[in-house]
This record gives sequence, C-alpha cells and structure tokens, in this order.
Amino acid sequence: MRFAAGLYREQAAAAALLEETPLSGNLQRDGERVAESAVPLLGWIASNAPSPLAEEAAARAAQDPLLPLRAYWSGTAEDDYLSRAVLRPYVQVLAAAGARPDRARAERMCPFCSGAPWVGSRRSAADADGAARFLHCALCGGSWQVMRIICPACGESDPGKLPSFQSEKHAGVRIEACETCKAYVKSIDLTLDARRVPEVDELLSLGMDLWAAEQGFMRIEPGLAGL
Repeated sequence: MRFAAGLYREQAAAAALLEETPLSGNLQRDGERVAESAVPLLGWIASNAPSPLAEEAAARAAQDPLLPLRAYWSGTAEDDYLSRAVLRPYVQVLAAAGARPDRARAERMCPFCSGAPWVGSRRSAADADGAARFLHCALCGGSWQVMRIICPACGESDPGKLPSFQSEKHAGVRIEACETCKAYVKSIDLTLDARRVPEVDELLSLGMDLWAAEQGFMRIEPGLAGL
C-alpha cells in the first residue's frame, strides 16, 4: 500500500510536468517530454519498488526510456508494468485535455485510449435490474460501462462459461472469470459501500489473485502490485 501511494504521488508529479505545454497525443512527437517525465519516475521506482522491479527500473532510467514505451504503445509488449506506470501520467494528461491518444483501437478495451481494464466495479443504477458493471482502465484511469454478462477479453457471453468466485475474507470482491479464454477481472462491489476505491481496494485481496492463478486463470491486466 505504501508503494502504491508513493507511485501515485510520483505519477501526479510527472503529470504536472507534462501539463506545462500542450501534447499532441502522438508518442513519437511527444516522446522527448515523456522521456523527461519518465526518468525521475523510474528513479523513484528503482529506489522504492521491490526487487526485481527496482532493478529493471534502474536499468531503464540509465538507458533510453522511450524504447520500451514505444513497444507498449504499439501493442507489441502488453504485459509491461513499468511502461504502463510511466505512460499513465501522459495519457491522463491527454484525457484531461480531451486529446485522444494516437494508437490503434482495441476491441472491448478502453474507448478512449485502448488500455486494458485492471479492475471492475459494480454500482447501483437507477431504473436498472441489478447493479451496473464498469471497467476501469489501467492506462488513462477512465472507466466505461459494459454488459454484465460478457468477457472483456474475448467477448464470451455464455453465462455458463463465465463463473465468478468470492471469498468470505474479502466481502464485496469477486473474480469474474472466463472458461473460454481463461482470463479474469477482479470486481469491487460499490453497492455495499460507494466510498471504496476499486484500484486501491483490490490490493487488499491479493490472495484471490494467487488463488485464481492456481486455478489456471490469468488477470487481463495486472493491478498495482503487479498481479
């Protein structure tokens, strides 16, 4: 939790640096400014993250930080915690300015930046039969509503192939899995307490992610802990 809180503070500082002049949304054109914000952020991760994440961050800070960012941006290196952490301030600044990122659209992913969901939530909805389901983007921090019965990864819509799992230790948290592609997203029930913050609350139930991995499921996008 301390690392996550510190990471958010450093990302906010990186975003403030990026806000000084307008951005285009094209990583190639904005690359120099993104690199300037990336170096101190990587330095902080290198000094505060658990190993081997700290070692990887130190190595990137000493080299050209844009190389892995371009690979993540193009979709050729999807499972890259560091690139996502470094690019999040950039994409959030774009979102605040209404400048759409110049990257390929991805089906069922974030409608703004094509980022993958790292957590979901269920919220009370007026005039609705049951809670509304939302996904939260790991890249821009935005959220979007989706069908309650669908796999965000592959689009499976057969209820019999979309099991959910809960634990008595973590009230309101469940694993929403897919038997077809073996992907899952962790969902936080905000109908029980609307004050909960899904991206933070999911850290308190990491044991459920370890259990899901033992069952052969893979999270669509890792959370703040990298799981």
